[in-house]
Amino acid sequence: MKIKNSLRSLKQRHADCRVVRRKGRVYVINKTQRKFKARQG
Repeated sequence: MKIKNSLRSLKQRHADCRVVRRKGRVYVINKTQRKFKARQG
């Protein structure tokens, strides 16, 4: 999982990437290609 300050470029790496908010943190998840995971902060 990548940890970045900004997720704008990471959500455009794959068409299935979704931005999700969980427990006060912002995540990029991808159900089909699970390597495209990221967290903000």
